Amino acid sequence: PRLLSQFFFADERVTRVVAEINGLDAELDPQQYLVLLNQLHLSQAHLLAILERIMEECIPTQRHSRDYLVKFPEELLVDNLGNHMLFAAECLLAGTFLEVEEADGVQLRPQARNLLCSLELVRTVLREQSLSQPGSYPEPVRAVLVQFDRLFAEFELRWGPGLRCWGGGGCTRAGGTSWSPWISSYVSSLVAVKSPEEIYRQQEIIVLFCETVERALRLGYLTQEMIDGYEPLLMFTIPRLAIISGLLIYPEGPLSLERSPEQISRVFSPFYNLLKKIRDLLRVLSEEELCLLERSLCTAE
Repeated sequence: PRLLSQFFFADERVTRVVAEINGLDAELDPQQYLVLLNQLHLSQAHLLAILERIMEECIPTQRHSRDYLVKFPEELLVDNLGNHMLFAAECLLAGTFLEVEEADGVQLRPQARNLLCSLELVRTVLREQSLSQPGSYPEPVRAVLVQFDRLFAEFELRWGPGLRCWGGGGCTRAGGTSWSPWISSYVSSLVAVKSPEEIYRQQEIIVLFCETVERALRLGYLTQEMIDGYEPLLMFTIPRLAIISGLLIYPEGPLSLERSPEQISRVFSPFYNLLKKIRDLLRVLSEEELCLLERSLCTAE
């Protein structure tokens, strides 16, 4: 049950799979090569997950701030961002990125090198600690973890998602460790990073949803008991009512169609023309018809 013991076996797994890959001729047995790459991806993700739990247990108050993650797309944050960043560092050192200006590469390569060296040190220190005293974290261990956490956050902030590199064969360091070499979805396309303006627009949407809920409670569409009990129907009801509120009740808010599609949040900008049609239809409703519509949208039908 000890995290350091879990880390030891996870690290052994990664080392073993890397050794199998290094001893395999990919051209002679491409199917087995793909199988091993998949195993490597899964074992590395598992190792990083355990490392994250160790840092939360060992240095919870010394972790580097991750507030900058708000600018990253949500779908990337739940898909092994750590693996993506370490893969980026590997490829950056190998010079395989297409979209790196030389000036940026000069600045980023030392960061990538420091990050990967720090990771190797973390693996060595934690393995030794797991074999000697797997139930404690002495100061040298804490110091190594703090350094790795800082370097990882600095590289993640400086680089961020949105990298493109050649092929799917992966990059292997001189030390023999390869990180996530087959993430084709990551290396095949650029991922949009939220600008400060987009973050502000999404905060406006949060305010709109809050005002929508307050209005729905006042009009009796929803009850406080439904909210306190996390009624699943609310996941449909609140967005439906928020669209009506944004188009009719608060027309100057984040759903204002007086702006161009580029000026509203990309949550709604793809539906700009559809929202215009909805707004035009809503405008001809009487007060009674609007009330009936909103009550209908609050049902499960």
